[in-house]
Amino acid sequence: MPQQKESPRRSDAQRNRERILEVAIIELSRCADAPLSAIAKKAGVGQGTFYRNFPNRESLVLEIYRHEMQQVADAAAHLLRTRAPEEALRAWMDRLSEFAMTKAGLAEAIRQATSAPGGPGKPPPTPVTAAAELLLRANDEAGTIRPGVTADDFLLAIAGLWQLAPHDDWRTRATRLLDLIMDGLRTGAPGT
Repeated sequence: MPQQKESPRRSDAQRNRERILEVAIIELSRCADAPLSAIAKKAGVGQGTFYRNFPNRESLVLEIYRHEMQQVADAAAHLLRTRAPEEALRAWMDRLSEFAMTKAGLAEAIRQATSAPGGPGKPPPTPVTAAAELLLRANDEAGTIRPGVTADDFLLAIAGLWQLAPHDDWRTRATRLLDLIMDGLRTGAPGT
């Protein structure tokens, strides 16, 4: 049975949605209160198209959060395919810190969207938790980290990333923090 091509209308709608998300990530990272009408205009879509895709600010912000978290999570499997487990874990930690700092403005938009009375709760970082678990298990099997470290342990340990100010010399501080965490993960590893 031949595959049907995606209808032009459907592909146009998908491109519109992607453009809205691309613009919204930039605009909401700059200013958590960026007007939705300005986002629609910069994305080159009308108000109707915008609101068909995202009926309110909360739905837009939460979709950005989900999309960005999935990007970070997807990096884990790619890194494991191209690097040794220990190197993949450390590189992924850098990717996570990059996300934390470049999306600091977006964090305020997420906080506003999820703290409104009757608004949606912040979605759990499930893809990131699964990615951390994947990397930790690969390292556990390779004997490069102490046995028994859970994704929850790991995510609590790196939570300090979100305390760093994105406008300071955050890279130096993040690198030092993540190196400390890697040292702690290696302590007691069977392969050391």
